[in-house]
Amino acid sequence: MKAEEIIWGAVALIILYLAWKTIAPLLSAIFFAGILAYAVLPIHKRLVQKTTPRNSALILTTLVIGCSALITAELILIIKNLLVSFYEDIMTFVSWSLELELPFGMHDVLQKLYSQLTPKLAEYMQSYAFSIPEYLLQLVIFFAAFYAFLVNSEEIKRQIYALIPGGHEHLAEKLLRRADITLQALIRAWLLLNIAKGIIMTLGLWGFSVTDFPTALLAGLLTILFSFIPLFEGWMIWLVAAIYLLNQGDILRAVAISIYGALLVSPVPDFTIRPKLVAKEAKLDEIMVLVGMIGGVWAFGVKGIIIGPIVLNLVSALLKEWKRIKHQQSG
Repeated sequence: MKAEEIIWGAVALIILYLAWKTIAPLLSAIFFAGILAYAVLPIHKRLVQKTTPRNSALILTTLVIGCSALITAELILIIKNLLVSFYEDIMTFVSWSLELELPFGMHDVLQKLYSQLTPKLAEYMQSYAFSIPEYLLQLVIFFAAFYAFLVNSEEIKRQIYALIPGGHEHLAEKLLRRADITLQALIRAWLLLNIAKGIIMTLGLWGFSVTDFPTALLAGLLTILFSFIPLFEGWMIWLVAAIYLLNQGDILRAVAISIYGALLVSPVPDFTIRPKLVAKEAKLDEIMVLVGMIGGVWAFGVKGIIIGPIVLNLVSALLKEWKRIKHQQSG
């Protein structure tokens, strides 16, 4: 009997390992699909009152696909322009430096260096081109997971509560409530801050005379959309504006829009204002939220922006519960 249990235990571990290897490359897409589904769950519940859960999920998924298509197209164009501009600037610098009269055989050294650098740059450009299909596959998984989370939201909730061990319902419900409060605070802070970033970016591009108001307004809307994509954020918009001004030879305004964007759009507000908003909503210490965000990103990658603060909030709840139990025992 013992040998049979060991064999079946080994089979279970192998299956779990293979399952993990299967979903690991898609974990980020599934994770953020779950977060977005949670964010729009109140809208889904209202729609369900007028239609079926599947129809509601289909409507919301269609809206998300439309927004994602716009963001993806803009991202591809912006990144392509950035890479092409960077490559052209590097090649211009290479040509200029090779025309200089340098002493001590420096010309030959530079020529060898550039002969190695050029293939590397070309290889990087090719890797960007080949990464687009992978990104699109991640998007497909994201949409499918988003739809599945919405359709099965009630069942998922029942299964989570069914996993709570007997006799620990109070503690489990307390932890789930703390996680819910923190996640709601993160979502609200993200939404409010992103809208503010879009307004600030619009005013900045128009105020610095980078473009006319309608185009600045469009850039502001793109800033809001991009700010929902971790890593990309709103810095891509002001970076494009700065590169455009540099190509026009307007160095002063390029530096000005860069400082303005970095301080008021991204990344500085992400590590100053956002922790304050989350801490206020979730009734947490600001330093704890900041440590959770930075440490979470360090440990879990992009997902850590959300995981970090939630984990620290749960730790805080566990410590309070442990103190309460110890106090009751001592009393």
